Amino acid sequence: MYGRGVGGDSSLGTSIMRPLTTAFPALQSLRALLSGFAQIFLQQHPGCGLLVLLAILVGAPELLAGALLGGLTSTLVAQRRGYPPADIAIGLYGYNGILLGLLLSLKLPWTPLLPVLIVTSAGLSSLLLAPWMQRMRQQGWLPAFTFPFVLLGWLLLALTAQLQWPTDTPPAPPGIPELNALQLLLAVLRGLGQVIFLDSPLAGLCLLLGLRLADGRAAFWALLGSSGGLALAITQGWPDEGALAGLFGYNASLAAIALAQVHHSPLAPAAGILLALILQPGFSAVGLPALTMPFILTCWLIRAGAQSWQRAVKDSTPTG
Repeated sequence: MYGRGVGGDSSLGTSIMRPLTTAFPALQSLRALLSGFAQIFLQQHPGCGLLVLLAILVGAPELLAGALLGGLTSTLVAQRRGYPPADIAIGLYGYNGILLGLLLSLKLPWTPLLPVLIVTSAGLSSLLLAPWMQRMRQQGWLPAFTFPFVLLGWLLLALTAQLQWPTDTPPAPPGIPELNALQLLLAVLRGLGQVIFLDSPLAGLCLLLGLRLADGRAAFWALLGSSGGLALAITQGWPDEGALAGLFGYNASLAAIALAQVHHSPLAPAAGILLALILQPGFSAVGLPALTMPFILTCWLIRAGAQSWQRAVKDSTPTG
């Protein structure tokens, strides 16, 4: 989602992989699409993207068509607009469209209106991301992360509520199982799956394997973030059904992955986990779906704080 150089900023990632070139445009497009799926978890490894696809197929196959349509649309718009080919190749113009396709497919039934909304919002996500990335690189703006997805997602969810469009009714949650080691492990895996709206432990396992394939350190911090969310939810007495569904772990996982790419010290990703967990309940209090906004705010705050600290140290250093 941010290219192992978060939001395309090479100063924010480590060991950025150069996209492979190929003489076959279809293979280039496939690689870019798979990389877009991987970018949801801040990776650009096509194999990781393939496992993300598998996770959707395992956990919620009815969402797969929307995800593919969103990813293809946002990537195609970037190509037609002439955005940097290197950014397109590593999936930076795919992940927001994929997430919008997943969200809309989750919330709305398949009617002729649904693909129109997916195509429109996915295309807009690329149009929003491009100028942000340009200003990030030229003027030092904070990375966009998934902000186009969050902004458009909020607008679309508000629109569906205002117009009272029919929505898919989620199945009734099963009874809360007894807390034991197995249930806790399954909840941690669900926390990974909730990044892409999946509550299947098997889907979470596919995602963990994808992260391990791309970057073992990212897999470690993803598990730690999801575990931290589960632990805090249980100790604070938050709803058990939400905790065991992984709803309190996914933002912490993303924040930990992103910050671990930037900082060698474990303090930053650990602080990111805690801050994401503190921020998430606030969105419920104001009536907004959290989506991935706690993760974005966490990374923005920590980066802005680090920059302020560096400036303060520089200003206090004697020049004589």
